Amino acid sequence: MIPLEHLDTAEVPGGDELRLMRRGADHMIVLDRNELMNSRMSGSEEALATMSIERLGENPAPQLLIGGYGMGFTLRAALKAMGDAGRVTVAELVPKIIEWAQGPMAELTGDCLEDPRVTLELRDVAHLIAAGPGRYDAILLDVDNGPDGLVRDANHRLYSREGLAAARAALRPGGILAIWSAAQDDRFKGYLRKAGFRVEERIVRARSNGKGPRHVIWFAAR
Repeated sequence: MIPLEHLDTAEVPGGDELRLMRRGADHMIVLDRNELMNSRMSGSEEALATMSIERLGENPAPQLLIGGYGMGFTLRAALKAMGDAGRVTVAELVPKIIEWAQGPMAELTGDCLEDPRVTLELRDVAHLIAAGPGRYDAILLDVDNGPDGLVRDANHRLYSREGLAAARAALRPGGILAIWSAAQDDRFKGYLRKAGFRVEERIVRARSNGKGPRHVIWFAAR
């Protein structure tokens, strides 16, 4: 069996440590005993981007905000799905995640962070959401494990009544708030409706070949 290697550790502001692990060509980001990300499971993160852009219709220059770079699956899928006039802002709270993307996982990352359509912000996505009304056509949140925060207690504020109101205000009319989650949560789906969104829930497989665990994406339209 190929041994599991510990490559590096990252401190999460206000949270626990993340560890970057590797087995052969596969990379994993791990919190304690929980595997948060795996380079072999990109399907639901890619769907977060492609299905959001599909729901924007014929928009030649969508303005997207992605909360959480992770392993870059959502960003790369967004760049592939939209045209040259689109723009993506990526908010990543943990600088080491970007160091890993440009170091041990550079082959996976490719040149997506150098794409002229991309702006990288090393800050909390909540600050960008609060920066002003009507800035984005879509806000894509792949932060923590979904509304049931695991990595960092402060992430709960994104999914609170106030956080959802701020996200709605940051969207343009007809905009989409898309939220990735490791599991279904009917109570949270109700919170989205109470915040004034039209909500669609989709179950998406973790792997791009349609296999693997089932994840959830909520598409909340303004």
